[in-house]
Amino acid sequence: MHNRRHFNGLKTAGLLGVLWAIVLGIGALVSSGTGDSAFLFLFAGFGLLMTAYGYWNSDKIAIRAMRARPISEVEAPGVYRIVRELSTTARQPMPRLYISPSQAPNAFATGRNPSNAAVCVTEGILGLLNERELRGVLGHELMHVYNRDILTSSVAAAVAGVITSLAQFLLFFGGGRRDGGNPIALIATALLAPLAATLIQLAISRTREYDADEDGSRLTGDPLALAYALRKLEAGTRSRPMCQTVELENVSHLMIANPFRGSGMARLFATHPPMGERIARLEAFAVNPPQR
Repeated sequence: MHNRRHFNGLKTAGLLGVLWAIVLGIGALVSSGTGDSAFLFLFAGFGLLMTAYGYWNSDKIAIRAMRARPISEVEAPGVYRIVRELSTTARQPMPRLYISPSQAPNAFATGRNPSNAAVCVTEGILGLLNERELRGVLGHELMHVYNRDILTSSVAAAVAGVITSLAQFLLFFGGGRRDGGNPIALIATALLAPLAATLIQLAISRTREYDADEDGSRLTGDPLALAYALRKLEAGTRSRPMCQTVELENVSHLMIANPFRGSGMARLFATHPPMGERIARLEAFAVNPPQR
Protein backbone atom coordinates (compact mmCIF):
# COMPACT_ATOMS: atom_id res chain seq x y z
CA MET A 1 0.00 0.00 0.00
CA HIS A 2 1.35 3.41 -0.97
CA ASN A 3 0.90 6.28 1.46
CA ARG A 4 -1.03 9.12 -0.09
CA ARG A 5 0.78 12.43 -0.04
CA HIS A 6 -1.10 15.09 1.88
CA PHE A 7 -1.10 18.81 1.35
CA ASN A 8 -0.95 18.79 5.14
CA GLY A 9 2.61 17.52 4.80
CA LEU A 10 3.53 20.83 3.18
CA LYS A 11 1.74 22.67 5.97
CA THR A 12 3.71 20.71 8.54
CA ALA A 13 6.99 21.58 6.82
CA GLY A 14 5.94 25.23 6.82
CA LEU A 15 5.06 25.12 10.51
CA LEU A 16 8.43 23.59 11.35
CA GLY A 17 10.03 26.36 9.32
CA VAL A 18 8.19 28.93 11.43
CA LEU A 19 9.43 27.21 14.59
CA TRP A 20 13.04 27.53 13.47
CA ALA A 21 12.42 31.14 12.39
CA ILE A 22 11.29 31.87 15.96
CA VAL A 23 14.43 30.17 17.28
CA LEU A 24 16.66 32.30 15.08
CA GLY A 25 14.76 35.48 15.90
CA ILE A 26 15.01 34.98 19.64
CA GLY A 27 18.61 33.84 19.27
CA ALA A 28 19.42 37.08 17.50
CA LEU A 29 17.87 39.05 20.38
CA VAL A 30 19.85 37.02 22.92
CA SER A 31 23.07 37.60 20.98
CA SER A 32 22.47 41.33 20.61
CA GLY A 33 21.38 41.67 24.23
CA THR A 34 24.48 39.94 25.59
CA GLY A 35 26.92 40.98 22.89
CA ASP A 36 27.90 37.32 22.48
CA SER A 37 26.84 35.41 19.35
CA ALA A 38 27.90 32.13 20.97
CA PHE A 39 24.46 31.84 22.59
CA LEU A 40 22.79 31.49 19.19
CA PHE A 41 25.01 28.54 18.31
CA LEU A 42 24.65 27.10 21.81
CA PHE A 43 20.87 26.91 21.65
CA ALA A 44 20.87 25.72 18.03
CA GLY A 45 23.24 22.89 18.99
CA PHE A 46 21.13 22.08 22.03
CA GLY A 47 18.06 21.87 19.78
CA LEU A 48 19.79 19.47 17.41
CA LEU A 49 20.86 17.24 20.30
CA MET A 50 17.33 17.21 21.74
CA THR A 51 15.90 16.38 18.33
CA ALA A 52 18.34 13.51 17.76
CA TYR A 53 17.75 12.06 21.24
CA GLY A 54 13.96 12.29 20.92
CA TYR A 55 14.01 10.75 17.44
CA TRP A 56 16.24 7.76 18.25
CA ASN A 57 14.66 7.03 21.64
CA SER A 58 11.03 7.97 21.01
CA ASP A 59 9.81 4.39 21.43
CA LYS A 60 11.68 3.79 24.70
CA ILE A 61 10.54 7.12 26.17
CA ALA A 62 6.87 6.49 25.40
CA ILE A 63 6.86 2.84 26.49
CA ARG A 64 8.57 3.75 29.78
CA ALA A 65 6.13 6.59 30.46
CA MET A 66 3.19 4.19 30.09
CA ARG A 67 4.90 1.48 32.19
CA ALA A 68 4.14 -0.90 29.35
CA ARG A 69 5.54 -4.38 28.83
CA PRO A 70 5.79 -6.61 25.76
CA ILE A 71 2.67 -8.65 25.13
CA SER A 72 2.77 -12.17 23.72
CA GLU A 73 0.57 -13.66 21.04
CA VAL A 74 -0.78 -16.14 23.59
CA GLU A 75 -2.01 -13.23 25.74
CA ALA A 76 -3.54 -11.21 22.90
CA PRO A 77 -4.12 -13.36 19.80
CA GLY A 78 -6.68 -10.89 18.43
CA VAL A 79 -4.29 -7.94 18.58
CA TYR A 80 -1.55 -9.97 16.89
CA ARG A 81 -3.92 -11.20 14.19
CA ILE A 82 -5.12 -7.68 13.38
CA VAL A 83 -1.66 -6.08 13.35
CA ARG A 84 -0.16 -8.91 11.30
CA GLU A 85 -2.96 -8.63 8.74
CA LEU A 86 -2.72 -4.83 8.44
CA SER A 87 1.09 -4.86 8.28
CA THR A 88 0.94 -7.44 5.50
CA THR A 89 -1.64 -5.36 3.63
CA ALA A 90 0.61 -2.30 3.93
CA ARG A 91 3.68 -4.38 2.98
CA GLN A 92 5.48 -3.22 6.08
CA PRO A 93 7.29 -5.09 8.88
CA MET A 94 5.20 -6.03 11.89
CA PRO A 95 5.86 -3.72 14.87
CA ARG A 96 6.60 -4.82 18.43
CA LEU A 97 3.47 -4.98 20.58
CA TYR A 98 3.12 -3.72 24.15
CA ILE A 99 0.40 -3.45 26.77
CA SER A 100 0.07 -0.82 29.48
CA PRO A 101 -1.65 -1.67 32.78
CA SER A 102 -3.62 1.60 32.62
CA GLN A 103 -7.40 1.21 32.78
CA ALA A 104 -7.78 4.45 30.82
CA PRO A 105 -8.71 3.40 27.26
CA ASN A 106 -6.04 4.49 24.78
CA ALA A 107 -3.42 3.36 22.28
CA PHE A 108 -0.40 4.80 20.52
CA ALA A 109 2.35 3.93 18.07
CA THR A 110 5.93 5.10 18.22
CA GLY A 111 9.30 4.46 16.65
CA ARG A 112 11.54 6.29 14.20
CA ASN A 113 10.58 4.15 11.17
CA PRO A 114 8.52 1.04 10.27
CA SER A 115 11.47 -1.26 11.04
CA ASN A 116 11.78 0.14 14.58
CA ALA A 117 8.12 0.64 15.45
CA ALA A 118 6.10 -0.27 18.51
CA VAL A 119 2.35 -0.26 19.11
CA CYS A 120 1.00 -0.04 22.65
CA VAL A 121 -2.56 -0.62 23.85
CA THR A 122 -3.89 -0.16 27.37
CA GLU A 123 -5.81 -2.78 29.29
CA GLY A 124 -8.66 -0.28 29.31
CA ILE A 125 -9.02 -0.13 25.53
CA LEU A 126 -8.98 -3.92 25.19
CA GLY A 127 -11.88 -4.10 27.63
CA LEU A 128 -13.82 -1.30 25.93
CA LEU A 129 -13.69 -2.01 22.18
CA ASN A 130 -14.84 -4.97 20.14
CA GLU A 131 -12.53 -6.52 17.54
CA ARG A 132 -13.86 -4.44 14.62
CA GLU A 133 -13.36 -1.19 16.54
CA LEU A 134 -9.92 -2.26 17.75
CA ARG A 135 -8.95 -2.96 14.14
CA GLY A 136 -9.89 0.60 13.24
CA VAL A 137 -7.75 1.96 16.08
CA LEU A 138 -4.74 -0.19 15.20
CA GLY A 139 -4.98 0.83 11.54
CA HIS A 140 -4.85 4.47 12.64
CA GLU A 141 -1.81 3.85 14.84
CA LEU A 142 0.10 1.94 12.18
CA MET A 143 -0.37 4.82 9.75
CA HIS A 144 1.32 7.18 12.21
CA VAL A 145 4.44 5.03 11.79
CA TYR A 146 4.10 4.60 8.03
CA ASN A 147 3.57 8.36 7.58
CA ARG A 148 6.78 9.09 9.56
CA ASP A 149 4.80 11.17 12.06
CA ILE A 150 7.21 10.39 14.89
CA LEU A 151 9.98 12.32 13.14
CA THR A 152 7.75 15.36 12.70
CA SER A 153 6.46 15.38 16.27
CA SER A 154 9.88 14.80 17.86
CA VAL A 155 11.42 17.64 15.83
CA ALA A 156 8.53 19.96 16.70
CA ALA A 157 8.75 19.10 20.40
CA ALA A 158 12.52 19.62 20.49
CA VAL A 159 12.45 22.94 18.67
CA ALA A 160 9.56 24.17 20.82
CA GLY A 161 11.63 23.30 23.88
CA VAL A 162 14.55 25.33 22.57
CA ILE A 163 12.24 28.30 21.93
CA THR A 164 11.00 28.11 25.51
CA SER A 165 14.59 27.97 26.81
CA LEU A 166 15.61 30.94 24.71
CA ALA A 167 12.60 32.94 25.86
CA GLN A 168 13.33 32.17 29.50
CA PHE A 169 16.90 33.34 28.97
CA LEU A 170 15.58 36.62 27.59
CA LEU A 171 13.15 37.02 30.45
CA PHE A 172 15.82 36.68 33.15
CA PHE A 173 18.81 38.24 31.44
CA GLY A 174 17.64 40.20 28.41
CA GLY A 175 16.44 43.26 30.31
CA GLY A 176 19.88 43.99 31.65
CA ARG A 177 21.43 45.53 28.55
CA ARG A 178 23.74 48.40 29.33
CA ASP A 179 22.86 50.30 26.16
CA GLY A 180 19.24 50.73 27.21
CA GLY A 181 17.57 47.91 25.31
CA ASN A 182 13.79 47.77 25.53
CA PRO A 183 13.03 45.40 28.43
CA ILE A 184 9.29 45.42 27.62
CA ALA A 185 9.97 44.01 24.15
CA LEU A 186 12.27 41.39 25.60
CA ILE A 187 9.74 40.32 28.22
CA ALA A 188 6.95 40.22 25.63
CA THR A 189 9.12 38.00 23.43
CA ALA A 190 9.92 35.76 26.39
CA LEU A 191 6.22 35.31 27.15
CA LEU A 192 4.83 35.06 23.62
CA ALA A 193 7.48 32.87 21.97
CA PRO A 194 6.68 29.74 24.04
CA LEU A 195 2.99 30.32 23.33
CA ALA A 196 3.68 30.54 19.60
CA ALA A 197 5.81 27.38 19.74
CA THR A 198 3.06 25.53 21.62
CA LEU A 199 0.34 26.59 19.17
CA ILE A 200 2.45 25.50 16.19
CA GLN A 201 3.24 22.16 17.81
CA LEU A 202 -0.45 21.59 18.51
CA ALA A 203 -1.30 22.39 14.90
CA ILE A 204 1.22 19.77 13.76
CA SER A 205 -0.23 17.20 16.15
CA ARG A 206 -3.81 17.86 15.02
CA THR A 207 -2.77 17.58 11.38
CA ARG A 208 -1.25 14.18 12.10
CA GLU A 209 -4.47 12.89 13.66
CA TYR A 210 -6.63 13.82 10.68
CA ASP A 211 -4.16 12.20 8.29
CA ALA A 212 -3.91 9.00 10.32
CA ASP A 213 -7.71 8.78 10.58
CA GLU A 214 -8.02 9.00 6.80
CA ASP A 215 -5.10 6.74 5.91
CA GLY A 216 -5.97 4.23 8.62
CA SER A 217 -9.50 4.00 7.29
CA ARG A 218 -8.12 3.33 3.83
CA LEU A 219 -5.82 0.62 5.23
CA THR A 220 -8.66 -1.17 7.06
CA GLY A 221 -11.31 -0.39 4.45
CA ASP A 222 -13.72 0.39 7.30
CA PRO A 223 -13.91 4.08 8.34
CA LEU A 224 -17.02 3.46 10.46
CA ALA A 225 -15.07 1.04 12.68
CA LEU A 226 -12.77 3.88 13.73
CA ALA A 227 -15.72 6.27 14.07
CA TYR A 228 -17.46 3.87 16.46
CA ALA A 229 -14.20 3.39 18.38
CA LEU A 230 -13.62 7.14 18.74
CA ARG A 231 -17.13 7.63 20.07
CA LYS A 232 -16.48 5.02 22.77
CA LEU A 233 -13.03 6.46 23.50
CA GLU A 234 -14.46 9.95 23.95
CA ALA A 235 -16.74 8.68 26.72
CA GLY A 236 -14.11 6.30 28.11
CA THR A 237 -11.32 8.86 28.45
CA ARG A 238 -13.74 11.32 30.05
CA SER A 239 -14.83 8.83 32.70
CA ARG A 240 -11.35 7.32 33.21
CA PRO A 241 -8.74 10.02 32.47
CA MET A 242 -5.05 9.45 33.10
CA CYS A 243 -3.23 11.27 35.87
CA GLN A 244 -1.62 14.36 34.32
CA THR A 245 2.04 13.73 35.19
CA VAL A 246 4.96 15.34 33.37
CA GLU A 247 5.95 11.95 31.93
CA LEU A 248 2.52 11.36 30.45
CA GLU A 249 2.16 14.94 29.23
CA ASN A 250 5.32 14.45 27.15
CA VAL A 251 3.82 11.46 25.30
CA SER A 252 0.11 12.37 25.34
CA HIS A 253 0.29 13.74 21.78
CA LEU A 254 1.06 10.19 20.56
CA MET A 255 -2.21 8.73 21.84
CA ILE A 256 -5.28 8.26 19.69
CA ALA A 257 -7.46 10.15 22.20
CA ASN A 258 -6.59 12.98 24.57
CA PRO A 259 -5.91 11.06 27.80
CA PHE A 260 -6.61 13.97 30.16
CA ARG A 261 -9.83 15.55 31.31
CA GLY A 262 -10.11 19.12 30.04
CA SER A 263 -12.62 21.85 29.36
CA GLY A 264 -12.64 25.48 28.36
CA MET A 265 -9.10 26.80 27.81
CA ALA A 266 -7.66 23.31 28.34
CA ARG A 267 -9.51 22.12 25.25
CA LEU A 268 -8.14 25.06 23.26
CA PHE A 269 -4.60 23.77 23.89
CA ALA A 270 -5.46 20.07 23.43
CA THR A 271 -3.12 18.15 21.12
CA HIS A 272 -6.00 16.33 19.44
CA PRO A 273 -8.77 17.65 17.17
CA PRO A 274 -12.31 17.57 18.58
CA MET A 275 -13.69 14.03 18.51
CA GLY A 276 -16.92 15.23 16.94
CA GLU A 277 -15.05 16.57 13.92
CA ARG A 278 -13.00 13.40 13.53
CA ILE A 279 -16.10 11.20 13.74
CA ALA A 280 -17.98 13.35 11.21
CA ARG A 281 -15.08 13.11 8.74
CA LEU A 282 -14.95 9.33 9.09
CA GLU A 283 -18.69 9.02 8.57
CA ALA A 284 -18.34 11.12 5.43
CA PHE A 285 -15.52 8.83 4.21
CA ALA A 286 -17.88 5.86 4.55
CA VAL A 287 -20.26 7.52 2.08
CA ASN A 288 -17.65 9.09 -0.23
CA PRO A 289 -14.28 7.36 0.22
CA PRO A 290 -11.32 9.79 -0.20
CA GLN A 291 -9.37 9.43 -3.43
CA ARG A 292 -5.87 8.00 -3.42
